[in-house]
Amino acid sequence: MVIDLMFLCFSSSKMDNYTIHPDWRLTSDHASLTIVIPIMEEHIQTKKYTIVKNSNKEHTFVKELTEVLRNIDMSDITDMDHLDSIVADFASSVENIWAKYSKIINIMVYSKSWWNINCSRDLDKYRASKHLEDWKQFKKTVKNTKHTFFDLKIQEIFNKRWGPWELMNWIHKCKLPAVKYNSWPCLEISDLYHTLHLSFNMAQDHQIDIEILNEIPFSVSST
Repeated sequence: MVIDLMFLCFSSSKMDNYTIHPDWRLTSDHASLTIVIPIMEEHIQTKKYTIVKNSNKEHTFVKELTEVLRNIDMSDITDMDHLDSIVADFASSVENIWAKYSKIINIMVYSKSWWNINCSRDLDKYRASKHLEDWKQFKKTVKNTKHTFFDLKIQEIFNKRWGPWELMNWIHKCKLPAVKYNSWPCLEISDLYHTLHLSFNMAQDHQIDIEILNEIPFSVSST
């Protein structure tokens, strides 16, 4: 027996309409089911504002932001309106400082987290001169930058007493699938097992009529 299942969204005008196609079954004994799933248009961001990590601009950004925090006057917060005004002023200051020191970059699949301003400087220098010595200097800068970046990453892992595998997603606690039974979510392994047991073993204690097997023709061949 073949059972076709289609999970739809109840009371939804777009996700609760299906079509049965009896002409598509050909030699099969069951008809095909189809549903049209609407896909919303998605905006993909290609640019973003950023500040290079461990750069002079980052240090200056943190310094000015710290100064703003120190100068916030919280001695006379008498009502909610005054508190909202302080929070709005702080948010505006953060936005202005961020716009002052950040720059727009293109989001690319080839973007490298270890790339810094020194790499950009030497690359621009080589592109302008096309000299072999400038190319060698650029490659040297890239090599040193990579070593420094990954040495810092290794030191970070060591300081946090992690193993390298702790950075992998599969080492984290796995989440149970989003399964509900009688409108109640299954949050424990025992609940999930109980739900699966009730759903798929309902005929466990039912009697089975095996006489129907006698109606199946069969032949015996010998070689």
